[in-house]
Amino acid sequence: MQAMVLEAPGSPLKLTELPVPEPSARQLRLRVLACGVCRTDLHILDGELAQPKLPLVPGHEIVGLVEAVGAEVEGFAVGDRVGVPWLGSTDGTCPYCRNGEENLCDSARFTGYQIDGGYASHTVADARYCFHLPDGYSDAEAAPLLCAGLIGYRSLKMAGDAARLGIYGFGAAAHIVAQVARHQEREVFAFTRAGDIRAQDFARELGAAWAGGSDETPPKQLDAAIIFAPVGALVPAALKASRKGGVVVCGGIHMSDIPSFPYEILWEERSLRSVANLTRADAREFLALAPQAGVKTTVVKMPLAAANEALAGLRRGELTGAAVLIP
Repeated sequence: MQAMVLEAPGSPLKLTELPVPEPSARQLRLRVLACGVCRTDLHILDGELAQPKLPLVPGHEIVGLVEAVGAEVEGFAVGDRVGVPWLGSTDGTCPYCRNGEENLCDSARFTGYQIDGGYASHTVADARYCFHLPDGYSDAEAAPLLCAGLIGYRSLKMAGDAARLGIYGFGAAAHIVAQVARHQEREVFAFTRAGDIRAQDFARELGAAWAGGSDETPPKQLDAAIIFAPVGALVPAALKASRKGGVVVCGGIHMSDIPSFPYEILWEERSLRSVANLTRADAREFLALAPQAGVKTTVVKMPLAAANEALAGLRRGELTGAAVLIP
């Protein structure tokens, strides 16, 4: 099979031929139909997430066709279309797992990080962490649902019942969350890089009541804000824009250092929270909700061999929606 392989942090991915993997008793072997390109992949490549297996096949927004089924697998058959997200396995026995917080499991392993992922023509995945995908989405359109959608949905749940929602960083996750928020009749305020008219227009097309630069003050105080851009300086900006009792949710797995800020912008019972990974319950809820909410993903399809260009475009903020690799 062909795969784009990371040999060392800081180096470009290398197109490599590897043996087609055989599934273990609890795994599925998939022919990869599409794999989304996520900012977390950039953090892994740049060495900002410091414990990847090496060499590594990145990619954790995988849409695949089941080619082989392990002996102990239930609920999947050859020919099924399935999705594979970031959460690849947990121990199932620790206090976090027993308390419904498997996203915090100390023994969790993650797709495209400690487990080879979907920047490849084939992959294997633990069937217990795979999901049937809703109809109505092409393979490329379904891929961003599996991280941008799932992490965005968990972030939205952490924002509570906020009627006025700010979203900082209007990329793959934000363009999905904005649609869910509008379906829930929330008012969306989109914050982009200063002067990024293209992203601001895109946000308005998706129903944002206001769109402007992250250095601007919104016309109304926010009930909650979600930060998807990995920029620590946005935390005090979001707190300043939030009302008393408001919530600021950091939705990324990595962020630059948060600068010091005066206590007065946190005071008055504002809350600052982070999102870590996802649970399988999140996936089941969101994959059922997405078609009901009319979520449409905007994707840029690219061949597998163009993974480095896709990542470079993401780094430069040139993509509208999400890049998706098609083997």
